[in-house]
Amino acid sequence: MTANHLRSRLHSVALSAFVTAAVAASLTGCQTQVDPLGATPSTTNTTSTTNTTTPDAQTPSADGATIFAAASLSKVFPLIESNLNYSFDGSSGLVDQLAGGAPADVFASADKTNMDKAVAAGVIEGDPVMFATNHLVLVTPADNPANITGFDSSLDGTRLVTCAPEVPCGAATARISESTGLTLAPVSQESSVTDVLGKVTSGEADAGIVYATDASGAGKKVLTFEIPGATGDPNTYWIAQVKDAPHPEAGAAFIAAITGPGSAQLQQFGFGPTK
Repeated sequence: MTANHLRSRLHSVALSAFVTAAVAASLTGCQTQVDPLGATPSTTNTTSTTNTTTPDAQTPSADGATIFAAASLSKVFPLIESNLNYSFDGSSGLVDQLAGGAPADVFASADKTNMDKAVAAGVIEGDPVMFATNHLVLVTPADNPANITGFDSSLDGTRLVTCAPEVPCGAATARISESTGLTLAPVSQESSVTDVLGKVTSGEADAGIVYATDASGAGKKVLTFEIPGATGDPNTYWIAQVKDAPHPEAGAAFIAAITGPGSAQLQQFGFGPTK
């Protein structure tokens, strides 16, 4: 065999070995690993799906309870529990909504009268619990344009704004007016205490009767006058779980927070302790 012929033969053998090895490697990469006992190999699904459906805005969130609460609680409640759905309004209006079938888990009233109405309407589960107190004060704009001197005759002829009689702050105003003998002639009666405060801070009113907590929250925007006898006749705040609540466990947890650790924050905002 010549040298050229030998080199050609060796080249063919080497090429054949390389092809064989490459095919074997390819087949090995395509094989399924089989359990030696013959069991079917398991498969892990790594595909994830994201729910992009937007929930109905009127449907209580699955993450937290829906709280119907008096307007005077609008500053402090979200600080005690933030991840919840809140509806703040006059207590009487909230009772009407609950009686009309509005979905909620908890009702917090600024007086016992409206909580009693909710109980009578059959929308409350269990016994309501008192969790705070509050008293009325008189406020004017910071510059006091009408030169009001307090809860006295200086209110005559001014643009005085109060809460409507069916609202807790309005009922308390009527009691104070009767106990002091001072006849009031408001130019407007609002459905919530926040509306009264808003008219005073905007300059639409010369004076308004609000809760001490609302006056405190307004800071330097208002001038505050104490009302004789108001601290001795405070409004009592009550909280209860709503019947057929969509999220009863979350609602119960919120009530526990308000009547427990939340008491300190309520008092920091000017609410009085339970009587």
